[in-house]
Amino acid sequence: MTSIEKYLKDYLDYLEIEKNRSSKTRENYEHYLKEFIATSKIKSPENITDDAVRNFRVALAHKDIKKITQSYYAIAIRNFLKYLVKREIKTLAPERIELPKIARRQIDIPEYKDLERLLAAPEGDSLKSLRDRAILETLFSTGLRISELCSLDRYLDLDRGEISIRGKGEKLRVVFLSDRAKKIIKEYLKKRGDTEEALFISLTKSKNPKIIGPITPRAIQRLVNFYAKKAGIMGGLSPHKLRHFFATDLLINGADLRSVQELLGHSNISTTQIYTHITNKELREIHTAFHGRRRKN
Repeated sequence: MTSIEKYLKDYLDYLEIEKNRSSKTRENYEHYLKEFIATSKIKSPENITDDAVRNFRVALAHKDIKKITQSYYAIAIRNFLKYLVKREIKTLAPERIELPKIARRQIDIPEYKDLERLLAAPEGDSLKSLRDRAILETLFSTGLRISELCSLDRYLDLDRGEISIRGKGEKLRVVFLSDRAKKIIKEYLKKRGDTEEALFISLTKSKNPKIIGPITPRAIQRLVNFYAKKAGIMGGLSPHKLRHFFATDLLINGADLRSVQELLGHSNISTTQIYTHITNKELREIHTAFHGRRRKN
């Protein structure tokens, strides 16, 4: 094992144990840093130079990798250097790594009437239909990430309608179920006759479907996309767009940005600010309706 491989392992352990990062974060950092080390033929921290980093970033750009992905590599390298410097190991200064400027992300949200058609798309009172309606209502009511939805168990306090969620970085937050979500979840659970602990379950594709365990993220993605097409929503729809619906609906109806940040589980408010361009449309309507009304034409 080279010295850089040893330091990399120490750093990844540090991320997971001391910084309390998720195993997924560790996996991503390991991927970015191992590719940098292998491509640049780094054997020790002293080998990390301006030229090594620059050449690696040029190689990434030539691979036609998205700017946002290129920035992830740069962030991983810079944070690794910060760790090495903290341990007083001779290497490149972290501030030498400049992050690429990324254009502010814009989110395309379908119309509210599309959302209503989506939520009404699962028809009937079969176990599958009730489950699917409950999933869609829960996603819109809580703004949960797909992995968080899959982790829910059936023993919720539905009368209280509050759910404690352990999200990214093991961060705890509380989300809330709407009256509609609580009602359909109760109907769905009443229909179930099993002892599976998961709130949402996978079903076999048969006339009389059987429960085969907790639902998977991929199954939820297919479910949302299926009902989006059934509802006539152009371009399809992902579970994450229901999270966008959740956030913009709150902001349009007057919620403050900090509260929405807490409900979404964002560590940084700048992540939540990507939704403000949606609500600016509402501000334009307010400006048109109320500005300068006393002035003569």
